[in-house]
Amino acid sequence: MSPGAPHIANRFLARLPDADREALFPRLRSLELVQHTVLHEVGEPFKDIWFPHSGIVSLVVDLASGEMIEAGTVGREGVVGAGAAFVGTVPVNRAVVQIGGTASAIAADEFRTLVDRSPQLRNQLFVCEDFLLAQAQQCAACNATHPVERRLARWLLRCRDVAYCDEIALTHEFVAEMLGVRRSSVTIVTTTLQRAGLIECRRGRIRLLDMDGLRASACECYEAINDVSERLLGYRPRG
Repeated sequence: MSPGAPHIANRFLARLPDADREALFPRLRSLELVQHTVLHEVGEPFKDIWFPHSGIVSLVVDLASGEMIEAGTVGREGVVGAGAAFVGTVPVNRAVVQIGGTASAIAADEFRTLVDRSPQLRNQLFVCEDFLLAQAQQCAACNATHPVERRLARWLLRCRDVAYCDEIALTHEFVAEMLGVRRSSVTIVTTTLQRAGLIECRRGRIRLLDMDGLRASACECYEAINDVSERLLGYRPRG
C-alpha cells in the first residue's frame, strides 16, 4: 500500500494530481469523527480542514430562536472547511458531525500555503464550494415548498448515499433539528414511512428498507442534488 492510500477513500483527495498528493499527503493526520462534535463555529477562524473518509458532516444555520436547520452535508466526496484556503474567510455556518466516521485533517495555515502554490488544488476547492452552494440553494427551496414527508424521504436517501450505509444512528430529535421541524412531525412521518414498509425505526436508529419506495416518496430535490453532484464532481450517488 502506498503512503497516500489510506487517504484516497475521500474522493476529493483521490482526484488530485500526483504533484498535489505528494505535497499534501505527508501533512495529513488521521482522526475519528465523533458524532455531534462541532468542527467549526460561525465567525470563528478556521483551524483545520477535514477530508471525510466515512460518516457525514452537516453544515447548519443557527436561528435566534435557538433552532437550527441543515444547509448541506459533506461526506467522502468533499471537504469541510475549504474556505480556510482563502485569506480573510470565516465560516458562515456551523459544521457538526451528523454520523460518526473517520477523516484526514490538515492545519488551515499549512493548507493555505499549499493552495497558494497549486492552481489545480485551488480549482478543485472552487468546485467543492460550488457544490455546497448548490446544496444550500436546493435545501432552501425544499424547506420553503415541500411537505415534511417528502423532505424526510429526500434527507434519508441523501444520508444513505453519503454514509454508504442502510442503517443510520439518528434520533427523531436530531432529524427534526436538521429539517427545521417539530420532533412530533418527524415522529408522525417516520411512523407513516414505517407502516408503508419503507423504513424501520428502533432505539435511535433508522434502517432504510425500500429504496425505490423512498425515491418515489422523496421530493424532486433528491435527484436535483444528484444531478449537480454528477455535473460538478463527476460522481452520482448510488441512490
